Amino acid sequence: MQSPLEMHPEDMVHELVELNRKVAKGIENLSHIRNEDIRVGFSPKEEVYREDNIALYRYTPVVEKPFHVPLVIVYALVNRPYMVDLQENRSMVRNLLNLGIDVYLIDWGYPSRGDRWLTMDDYINGYINNCVDTVRQRHGVEKVNILGICQGGTFSLCYTTLHPDKVKNLVTMVTPVDFHVREGLPNLWAGCELGPQGMDVDSLVDAFGNIPGEFMNLGFLMLKPFQLGLGKYLEMIDILDDEQKLESFLRMEKWIFDSPDQAGETYRQFMKDFYQENKLIKGEVKIGSETVDLRKLRVPVLNVYAEQDHLVPPESSIALKHYIGSTDYTLKSFPVGHIGMYVSSKVQRDLPPTLSQWLTARGS
Repeated sequence: MQSPLEMHPEDMVHELVELNRKVAKGIENLSHIRNEDIRVGFSPKEEVYREDNIALYRYTPVVEKPFHVPLVIVYALVNRPYMVDLQENRSMVRNLLNLGIDVYLIDWGYPSRGDRWLTMDDYINGYINNCVDTVRQRHGVEKVNILGICQGGTFSLCYTTLHPDKVKNLVTMVTPVDFHVREGLPNLWAGCELGPQGMDVDSLVDAFGNIPGEFMNLGFLMLKPFQLGLGKYLEMIDILDDEQKLESFLRMEKWIFDSPDQAGETYRQFMKDFYQENKLIKGEVKIGSETVDLRKLRVPVLNVYAEQDHLVPPESSIALKHYIGSTDYTLKSFPVGHIGMYVSSKVQRDLPPTLSQWLTARGS
């Protein structure tokens, strides 16, 4: 695009007319789209287990004989898990189903005020373990495959280390492991480089109880304030006259701002033990009465990371190889950012087959 100083008057008039046309069409398109009409989660599923505010869903298989060993997706607590099934042409779940994988998903729901006392022990040895047991019983198998995404990947590392008899293969995706790399979310949220002068997590939890989702969103936006704030809305002008693209944009916005509150005690431990003290790679994280020693994690691991990730820096994920005891370890990367791992056409094309082939080679 030319700068205004380089443009002829007739070109400037043309640009203004085109802008006015797009804005007018955009207003018309927006008037047709209500927030409640923005559909998310396109693949049919059924609830097979519920406990408190969490639900376990099984997606309806689309092949006659799915994989013998089902896959349980463990998502992060900070956003809604429908990102893995965002829309028909951008659905990791649908692509996995098409390849014959039997897919389950843990939906953490929205914590209530009474959930402020839930601990990581409740989530890992409680909810995740109960969901895994439900899947094992439904399929008559001793072990399941787990796909842990972002914070859910960190939870899955802890779970698999503590319950190796229930996990056949583990896939981690954009998962933080070393929380003291020099870039990304740790420095902003926890001030891990500042030591005691970092974020006062105890005061925050004591004041709020559950940590508001809006507070979490602010932390994400501060990482790239222009790109994630004004910038994307300026770019939206280019798609205002395309109702389909506009609806896709609004669908992403809905997901970004659909942030559940965080259970206070779980947030306290996760921030202090992982972000501030980096206990996971030190073998010092305690979940209930047990200590998580990653050297005891010996199941096959596929570790997938995003090369341009601003939330979970690549170095944080890549570090996993140095701390687990597994001799069957595979590293895979994609040239995208954190969100691109869910919506990039290249990832949608290449990741599900990679995952399917990796699982098949390991008897799933």
